[in-house]
Order: sequence, then structure tokens, then C-alpha cells
Amino acid sequence: MSKAGKAQRFSGRLVMLGFGCVGQGVLPLLLRHLEIKPKQLLIISPDYWGEALAREHGIALLHLELTPTNYRQLLEPRLAAGDFLLNLSVEVSSLALISLCRECGALYLDTCTEPWPGGYDDPALSLSQRSNYALREAVLALRDDAASGPTAVITHGANPGLISHLLKQALLELANDSGLGGAAPATREGWARLAQRLGIRSIHIAERDSQYALEPKAMGEFVNTWSVPGFLSEACQPAELGWGSHEQYFPEDARRHASGCQAAVYLTRPGAATRVHSWTPLGGAQLGYLITHSESIAIADYFTLGPASEPEYRPTVLYAYHPCDAAVLSLHELAARNWRPQRRHRLLETDIVDGVDALGVLLMGHPRGAYWYGSRLTIQQARALCPQNNATSLQVTAAVMAGVIWAMQHPDRGIVEPDEMPHAPILQLCLPYLGEVGGVYSDWTPLELRSGLFPEDLDPDDPWQFKNFRAL
Repeated sequence: MSKAGKAQRFSGRLVMLGFGCVGQGVLPLLLRHLEIKPKQLLIISPDYWGEALAREHGIALLHLELTPTNYRQLLEPRLAAGDFLLNLSVEVSSLALISLCRECGALYLDTCTEPWPGGYDDPALSLSQRSNYALREAVLALRDDAASGPTAVITHGANPGLISHLLKQALLELANDSGLGGAAPATREGWARLAQRLGIRSIHIAERDSQYALEPKAMGEFVNTWSVPGFLSEACQPAELGWGSHEQYFPEDARRHASGCQAAVYLTRPGAATRVHSWTPLGGAQLGYLITHSESIAIADYFTLGPASEPEYRPTVLYAYHPCDAAVLSLHELAARNWRPQRRHRLLETDIVDGVDALGVLLMGHPRGAYWYGSRLTIQQARALCPQNNATSLQVTAAVMAGVIWAMQHPDRGIVEPDEMPHAPILQLCLPYLGEVGGVYSDWTPLELRSGLFPEDLDPDDPWQFKNFRAL
């Protein structure tokens, strides 16, 4: 791409924290779409992975580990007003970094809200404190009344992030097909009213990853197509989901939070120990893992109408994730080890021989049945579109790139969640990297082909009102 075709010119310094699979995958996209010189970039990473790639592009890479005691000392001299902190690290507090960026006037983006080490699994913390709900509430509490300051885009990867923009487009597509077409809503309430009018009661972030390598998973090894430490962290967090206004049955092990937006609940069990019936056009019906993600909370909150405690309307929102087969085996072994992580980690990259990542939203409860809208990206397409990526990582890195550009173009928006950003310009930047994007209708419901082998307290006339949560 020539300079004339670059999406955005940037004159400040861009500091990237972390240089794992997402950092290495997004670097070529940033260089492709930003008018920026290598000397303006700085990578800070606790390890040497990716050093050759940084050297190839003439970018400095510092081997430093950020801790609660040194992060200010290391970052303050390297960040000034108008600079950009791109946080792709793990076990570095997003709350601390956002606070620092607001003090020094730097822009910010991350793909998830991270705590310091122990924030996910310290037994001294309650389950509520270890939840994404708590992490989100702490970051949003930094907002002032003016909702201004340097832009900090939080949780803007594939999901959370891209999925919120796909959801809005899916609602517009469904509205058009249902005879309720019209312009895209301009307000939060407008989007919620549209979802309510369409009859949306349940939204699954439904993902199926079929990528594989020839070398099978070994005993004592965790294999994944994206960050193993990142997946281990969220797999062991309490399962969380946005809790819809239509729900009548409250699970025995579900808990509400004492404060905050009240849009979600958590379960007293790990997300990787909780499976949920869902559907994607790649594999059809699937049992996914109810992995906690902030989009399950943020989307439910964004689409709430009425008082938080007794809403007029709110959809149930959850992440139903079927990772690659090797990761499924890794999760089974992790559970057998009583959630003590395997010592060996393997990231599938160049050794992937085939497969697709289908990531989208499954809208249910409306008169047309179930509607999945999203991206189906093959490993071959991902490699052709951008080096250093597989199908899973490119869906993330494309959204990171788009979020960075949007933040640079809107530098004074304060703390912003994906749902609060305009979906069309983000999708315009991402679409070239997402493979086949579109919608598929299905008559599938969670009760399809239920054989009745065991008694279940289900309502066959209303499959979206789950009366026995274990049946998910």
C-alpha cells in the first residue's frame, strides 16, 4: 500500500506492550495501514519471541517485564501527549495502564481487560472480584462526567471488539429481511429498541475453530491457535453471561453482583467446565464452552432498556466457544488436573495444515428462527492476506488495527467500549481480512433432536427460556 493509500498518518510514538501471536500478527497490518516510520515504534516484551521479526522491520524491541512496582518508571519516560500505548500483554493491569495514559495524554487500546498476576486465581479474592464484570466496572469507573480525555479503546480484539460491530450489522440485515428496514440507529437506545422490536432474546457469540496441525497434542501439553496463557486465564475464571429480562429460571449456582450495571451474572464454576448448546454454519450444532468475555457483559448492558435491576428489555448474551480440537483435548486434561495448567505450551502457527475459524453472532428468539452473522476465514486465506497470522489471529489483529486507526482519528473520546463506536467504519477496515462475511438462517434450537433419554425441565414451546440451566 502506497503512502497515498494509508488509512492514517501518525506522528507520535507507538509503544506496543507484548509481542506474542497478536503483537506479531498486527505489526504488518499497522505498517500497511499507518503512515509511520519504524523509529516511531517501540516494542516492550518480557521474552525474546518475535525478535527476528522486529529486527526485520527495523523496530526496537526492549526485553522488560512490567510489574506493579516498575511500570510507571519504565513507561512514563516513553509516553507523552499524543503518543499511543497498544497493550497486547498479559498479566499487566489494564486499569493501571489506562490511568497512566490519561495522566500523560497518550492514546490507548487493548484487546481485553487484564489484572496484575493473581487477579484471576488468587484464592484471597472472591469469585466476584475475579470476574470480567469486576474488571470492567473498575475501568469504567475512571470515566469522568465529561466523558472526555485521551481516547482509550478497551477490549477491542475479535471478541470482545469486532463482534460488537458484526452484531449491529446483523441486526440491520435481520431488520431488512423482516421488513423493518431503515437507517441504522444513532443512539444506544435506538439499537436496543431495534433488537427488542426484532424479538431478539438470546445472543450467542458462536465460534468454531477447525484448524489443525499434523502433530497431535501430547500429554502434559496445552495446544491452541492463539495465546495459551490468555486462554488458560479466561478458561479458569468463573463462567459469566449477560442475563436477559425474559429469563424465568435462576440457576442454583448463579450469583448476582452487589453493585454496577447488573447486566450479568456469574456461576460458581469455571467457564471451561460449563458447556452450552449453540450453532455455527461451519459445524452445525455444537457444545461450546461458556467462556467469560467482557462482550457478554458489555453487549447485555448496552442493549438494556429501563432500570438496571428490573429492565424492560435485555437480551441474554454469552460466548459459546468451540476451540480447535487440540485445545478441546487440552481443556479436558486441564480439568482432570483440577485446573492446574500444563507446563508445556504450543501455539499452532506455521504447522497448521488446514481449517477455518467461524466467528459470529447467533441471534435467537425472533420469528425467523436463528440467524448467524459473522466471518468464516480459512487458514489459506489468512496466510495470503497477511503474514504472521492464522485464521484466528487475523480476526483479532484486523480489529486491533481498525481500533487503533479509529482512536487516532478520534483522540479525545475518553474511555470507549466497542459498542459505543460506529460499526460501519470499523467493519470497512476489517472486511478485507475476514474472508467470507455474511448471514445464515437456521431452524436450529437448543432442543433440536433432544431424545428424552433423561428427564429435563424444559419448555418445548419456548426453547429460548431455559428452565434448567444445566441443560445448556
